[in-house]
Amino acid sequence: MSKVWFVTGSSRGLGRNFVEAALSRGDKVAATARSTGSLDELVAAYGDAVLPLELDVADKAAVFDSVERAKEHFGRLDVIVNNAGYAQIGAVEELTEGELRDQLETNLFGAVWVIQAALPYLREQGAGHIIQLSSAAGVIAMPLGGAYHASKWALEGLNEALAGEVADFGVKVTIIEPGGFATRDGKSPDPLANGHMAEPNPSYDGLRRRIAGIAGKQPAGDPAAAAQALLKLVDSDNPPLRVLFGQGFYPMIQQVYADRLKTWADWQDLSAEAHGNLNQEDR
Repeated sequence: MSKVWFVTGSSRGLGRNFVEAALSRGDKVAATARSTGSLDELVAAYGDAVLPLELDVADKAAVFDSVERAKEHFGRLDVIVNNAGYAQIGAVEELTEGELRDQLETNLFGAVWVIQAALPYLREQGAGHIIQLSSAAGVIAMPLGGAYHASKWALEGLNEALAGEVADFGVKVTIIEPGGFATRDGKSPDPLANGHMAEPNPSYDGLRRRIAGIAGKQPAGDPAAAAQALLKLVDSDNPPLRVLFGQGFYPMIQQVYADRLKTWADWQDLSAEAHGNLNQEDR
């Protein structure tokens, strides 16, 4: 049975590949982008199987309207792909309030609005699969990516909580954590190399030079292969809550988690000291 998808950020990159993979196997897709002109080729190739929708996910009312239109047009929604987002780059000291708020409005709140708009339909159906595009940057952090990491780490916690809330309704949640992918727009696979840049503070120029020397050296993944992997995920009867897409960051993530466990273990005496010895009567 073919599936109906709702995909944000469909104009390019992984989102575009996801849409093309779904359409090419006979599924139907409500594809959103800031400009529907970027979706004209899809409409020409797949006709009524694709519903192009102009959408800025930071606009809550527009999100709810787009999800409703997709449901009315296709009759149901099976796969919700929260893909829209961008990277705000800059040291924490360099970030303006506007830059940080804009990052969270798109990456975090935009995803929340899509989830809230789609869930009533998925609950009514008793089925559905929410796919959240996070990042390897959602489980590890690097200097100069504080705003981006904050948005992705927030999405990780939000969707893990969501998975527990909607399981009884037959709704599944999967958080995808891609590493670097060589997307068709020719951008670098480095997740922090192509974002919006904060006004630089010269105090961090040395750090920027050091990071530039090592950034982008992870092997770039093939977005078409990622799209095929996504098809397997949405067809699975028991999909994972989290899954990495790409291999470059896996050893780094393993080491980060091992270091965290070791640090907690090394400081257990202090943790116990912080707990104190209050008796229940003393509380």
